[in-house]
Amino acid sequence: MKEIKAFIKPKRVQVVVESLRDAGFESITLSKGEGTGAYKSKNAAPSLDFHFTDSPVVKLELVCQDEESGQVVRLISEKARTPEPADGLIYVSDVVDAYRIKTGESIRQLS
Repeated sequence: MKEIKAFIKPKRVQVVVESLRDAGFESITLSKGEGTGAYKSKNAAPSLDFHFTDSPVVKLELVCQDEESGQVVRLISEKARTPEPADGLIYVSDVVDAYRIKTGESIRQLS
């Protein structure tokens, strides 16, 4: 299994999530955040929690089968892309195992 983490612009979240759902990836976690990087967008503002200027970002997370990860990365890349700089990043990591809290069963064994 692979875990995909993508950091994208908030204005692209709707179209990215709809595209992933249409492709059959329905279990997606979204988190609002603030990002720092070399590029400062015109939306960058002083953070309420930290002592520096940053830009709004949404972290999208999902887990998929190894063979599906390329499709997920392609969909996110295509749908999150804008004409502006700094569209975000996508990380792909191996998932060794996952367990259902209710039963303690390994999800890997159920696949």
